[in-house]
Amino acid sequence: MKPLDREESVSIDRRAQEQLRIPGEVLMENAGAHVARAALALAQARRRERVVVVAGPGNNGGDGFVAARHLLDLIDVEVLLVGRPDRLKGDALANYQRLAALGETIAVVEDVAAVSEALARPPAPLVIDALFGTGLARDEQGLPRQVIEAIVAARQPVLAIDLPSGLDCDTGAILGAAVRADVTVTFVAPKCGFSRGSGPECCGRVEVAPIGFPPGRLLA
Repeated sequence: MKPLDREESVSIDRRAQEQLRIPGEVLMENAGAHVARAALALAQARRRERVVVVAGPGNNGGDGFVAARHLLDLIDVEVLLVGRPDRLKGDALANYQRLAALGETIAVVEDVAAVSEALARPPAPLVIDALFGTGLARDEQGLPRQVIEAIVAARQPVLAIDLPSGLDCDTGAILGAAVRADVTVTFVAPKCGFSRGSGPECCGRVEVAPIGFPPGRLLA
């Protein structure tokens, strides 16, 4: 598969739902399950006994909620939500509710100190970056940017979902601040920004995960 830009990434997801009748929840479930498997492998390789999922309120956060659910009982999991729960909607909200129904505490981050503390507390964690996906197209400011900077400063191994938060999907430019991932689990195909600008230094090793359909058929 050729690399996808932002518009193609949105289009192929929409066409999978409209043409193939694959519900968005199924695509998110497949994506999150792949992330969980990759995260467990990376945690074992780096000898980490704890995973901290740092989630945003969009679909990238929803993928993180799914991954956290799959990791429960396999490794110690902590989930941080950067944003108000009432901003969650659709598939992301459904997976937030499923995780909560299993008794998992999802801490709402109102101050970056909570993230810094979670990443500094022993045992040293693996971080799952589930803040922003391909849709981010402007410099991030305020708390989200502070959280990205805290992840970078913690110097813990990071697995990014779809692309490192703060990296422009199309150009590889850093939008204010960007996560430096050890592994990026991206869906369907690599993104254009992976090989441009700061992409190579931010993405680490890239794993392309299928999420339930042959992408070439939809892009043909």
